[in-house]
Amino acid sequence: MHLKRWLTAIVGVPLLVIIISFGGTLLFTFLIIAVSSVALWEYFRIVASPDDGSAYRIIPPVAYVTGVFILWAAYKQSPEMIIAILTFNLILCASIAIFSFETDPNTPAIITRQMLGSVYIPVFLAHLILLRNVSSGSSWIYFLLAVIFAGDTGAYYVGSYFGRHKLCPAVSPKKTVEGALGGLAANLLIGAMFKNHLMPNLSWQIVCLLFITMGVAGQVGDLFESQLKRVGGIKDSGTILPGHGGILDRIDALLFAVPTVYYFQLFFSM
Repeated sequence: MHLKRWLTAIVGVPLLVIIISFGGTLLFTFLIIAVSSVALWEYFRIVASPDDGSAYRIIPPVAYVTGVFILWAAYKQSPEMIIAILTFNLILCASIAIFSFETDPNTPAIITRQMLGSVYIPVFLAHLILLRNVSSGSSWIYFLLAVIFAGDTGAYYVGSYFGRHKLCPAVSPKKTVEGALGGLAANLLIGAMFKNHLMPNLSWQIVCLLFITMGVAGQVGDLFESQLKRVGGIKDSGTILPGHGGILDRIDALLFAVPTVYYFQLFFSM
């Protein structure tokens, strides 16, 4: 498992660096659209219910289309359009549900899951594109990825070797308090390396609060996806990444952390 994790990273990281550094915002947007589409597929696989009828074959696929438009709106730097797309997504799904309800009374629950997925994945990922569009955007992306992936790795190894006290056994039996603290320590360590480059005028108290908040948000995102998988009765969201599971397994922490970073730089790093 450890070897597979590192081999996946060795193959994937150089490609990611090329796209972030040299691909421009457009190519980066296409990458995020691809990631969003796969993650949505994995999400709907997790939340599918045996009670779902014909409406489930219609309503969730709408999220793939609206997800592309949401991410394109982020590329065009139009947060207002993201809200508009979400609004019309709900109206469209509600319209479908009205005509499906007689034969499929589970449609309100399907809409709820579709709307959650539309916010959880495309909207949260849209913040990555918005972040890429800001001044020094590629540096902010590297900062985000480095801090979150370091926290994930720190939590994994500290928890594996030193974990004794369960963090949230009802959701994820293997996660420990020691692992969580190890992850936060890694967040602080890696975050500190970016301080002078990205946030030279901010105090250490403020930036350390950011690093901790990112780490906590990432761990909440990890546990949230674990909760979805536990309800869905599956171990991994997919098998596309050897040693990591699915795309959603790899980005679960990132999804919750990226809005934290985006709004921090928006309000504190102007």
